[in-house]
Amino acid sequence: MAMINPGQFIREVRQEVSKVTWPTRKETVVTTIMVFIMVILTAIFFFLVDQVLSFGVQFVLGLGG
Repeated sequence: MAMINPGQFIREVRQEVSKVTWPTRKETVVTTIMVFIMVILTAIFFFLVDQVLSFGVQFVLGLGG
């Protein structure tokens, strides 16, 4: 494994970071909102599936009173 001095390492890191295409603020905000919407929709979906399965199990086992 080649040893690199800290100064050269920092220069290489800066050089690589400058090649990155960073998202704009608008892109970041839109993506964040989309993620929150998908999380909420997924949570609602699994809540409904859980309720249906719970009802089905209670109905089959006769625990629904």
